Amino acid sequence: MRALLNPVVVRELGQVVFRPGPQLMSMFSQGRILLENEPERLASLPTGEIPSAAQPLAEDPLLVPVFENERVIRRAGGIQALEGWLMRGAGCQWPHSNWHDANLTLLRHEPGAIRVCWHCDNLLSGQHNKTLAAMARANVAEWLIRFILGDLQFGADHQLTIPELCWWLMRNGLAGAIPENLARHALRLPDEPIKSVYRESELRHMPAATEIVQEKAKQVLALRVDPESPQSFMLRPKRTRWECEKYTRWVKAQPCACCCQQADDPHHLIGYGQGGMGTKAHDLFVIPLCRAHHDELHADTVAFEKKYGSQLELIFRFLDRALAIGVLA
Repeated sequence: MRALLNPVVVRELGQVVFRPGPQLMSMFSQGRILLENEPERLASLPTGEIPSAAQPLAEDPLLVPVFENERVIRRAGGIQALEGWLMRGAGCQWPHSNWHDANLTLLRHEPGAIRVCWHCDNLLSGQHNKTLAAMARANVAEWLIRFILGDLQFGADHQLTIPELCWWLMRNGLAGAIPENLARHALRLPDEPIKSVYRESELRHMPAATEIVQEKAKQVLALRVDPESPQSFMLRPKRTRWECEKYTRWVKAQPCACCCQQADDPHHLIGYGQGGMGTKAHDLFVIPLCRAHHDELHADTVAFEKKYGSQLELIFRFLDRALAIGVLA
């Protein structure tokens, strides 16, 4: 919560007094408060609570396929995270009722869920219609936008833009969730009307906008296979560590293998005959970890593997994904 307040300066006592009113008193019961000068963009707002920025993308029909995409919802924590966010709100969301129960529950409806009271839940249970679908879609859009803003380290007063949304999708390996019309808009490609009859001179092959986006997002690492390498004929070949900064940089940009938050480090396998004194595992044997989980692994490898699974299992899963989406080829 944020607010614009008029200070009353008592210079004789070296004190500053604020009068927030009863609705904003909760701000001062949670510890320290950040103070800053009024920015120009908020100068027109009245004194009191600052509302969160309106998010026009939540109502943009171009983004409906993005907000309903299962992979996008899963990246934000899944339907359980959406329901947890909904239950932090207050009041029944179903407006077409003369009376509401004080107890709240969740009504699942594609593509998400709706917060309703027990009375409305009894009335609406088992129903599927356009009104409920629109409400569920609005909840999913608002929840995803808030999650993306937090993941991109923006405040609640920031208005999410299409380039920022597309960047978040590409950064999380979700470029395939960008539909054609949104890709054309993001790339500023003109919408050419489809004619019923074309001259031969008018026929031009142009790649789809989604192909252009996915080509830009693709990071392919080609592995060379040499079945007759010189070292393979040596009795005691010197071990050469395989290094690839391009691959480790991509690994670092992926979600953490433990918590799915943005990774900070590409962790190299330790143990299992790798990562001994003064040595390091090949750059291929890495998994993305956030700083907290990376520190937790190095502090106690046994406890980490008991909690999250063995490093070999995590690396196998990550390599399988890298091969499946074409990063390794």
